[in-house]
Amino acid sequence: MTFSDLGLCPETLTALSRQGYSEPTPIQAEAIPLVLAGKDVMAAAQTGTGKTTAFTAPILERLKGNERAKANTARALILTPTRELAAQVGESVANLSAGLPLNYAVAFGGVKINPQLMKLRKGVDILVATPGRLLDLYKQNAVRFPKLEVLVLDEADRMLDMGFIHGINKIIKLLPAKRQTLLFSATFSDDIRTLATGLLKSPVEISVAPPNATAEPIEQTMYAVQKSEKLGMLLRILHSLNEPQVLVFSRTKQGANRLVKQLGKAGFSAAAIHSAKSQGARTRALTDFKSGKVKVLIATDIVARGIDIEKLPYVINYDLPQVAEDYVHRIGRTGRAGEVGHAISLVTDEEFAALKAIEKLLGQPIHQCNPKNAF
Repeated sequence: MTFSDLGLCPETLTALSRQGYSEPTPIQAEAIPLVLAGKDVMAAAQTGTGKTTAFTAPILERLKGNERAKANTARALILTPTRELAAQVGESVANLSAGLPLNYAVAFGGVKINPQLMKLRKGVDILVATPGRLLDLYKQNAVRFPKLEVLVLDEADRMLDMGFIHGINKIIKLLPAKRQTLLFSATFSDDIRTLATGLLKSPVEISVAPPNATAEPIEQTMYAVQKSEKLGMLLRILHSLNEPQVLVFSRTKQGANRLVKQLGKAGFSAAAIHSAKSQGARTRALTDFKSGKVKVLIATDIVARGIDIEKLPYVINYDLPQVAEDYVHRIGRTGRAGEVGHAISLVTDEEFAALKAIEKLLGQPIHQCNPKNAF
């Protein structure tokens, strides 16, 4: 199957080709025709499966022939849980709409609101936003939704985890009842199904991978270490890999900041990205990492799903996550678009319970290597 088989216009096909897409992924092949047909869709797709294109491409297709947005209105609204993910989705919209007569805006907190107010003044066809900033913009009469055609909840499970349910409910009340609604989530938990019941009308349900499966192919290994040995083990791994980019996950913001200093003393260029950082600092760290200026990016789970790096070979769990599902999202940063990925975890005695919860979720053990023989 090719993208042309899915009913997309020549401009979108050209944009997809320019982005390196040769054929649709399973989620794209299933979702695009349904979205084009105007169906409500509830899709379960793990990170790295191409789900952003699965909804952005057909939404652009649907919007291009209709009446343009009026002042201070939006025709399609895409809600995301984090600033990084909003920026990532905005980038996808920009790339795919290059040949179409459509405009868009991205709105999130942590930056000045005035440029976003100005962007919305003339109206936008697509608005990508985080819930909190969207409500701020609404209170300032910057945006209304009288003719909203499409609503997308991206990473819906993460939005619930982050406590956005009240904000989402407030936003839903601002939208017209007659609209197309798309819900994308890594898992179909009971909470997600409850949310979907009140939002979607006779939705078509898609699931392109087993629940909580990791994107393939990702080689997963772990090393049992003492807490005092963790830093030394991390340094050994980094020296041995000699990769231009390595993403390291820390459980806490303080731990991430501490690792930046420790790696700096060891001669590694490193930066931290977490919720306590300003948006400018977060954007700069991610940009420097993508460009190779920074070799090691240390992140917390709050931003895990918004980090999209092409051909990222290694993810290292310096600390295991407290929630087993977050492990899947962490390691999903590697092994994207068919590339082989590697996930390495450093596990102390105190973390073995978390390890067992992760292995139970995966339905298989993570291969344990001997630290003495490693690297």
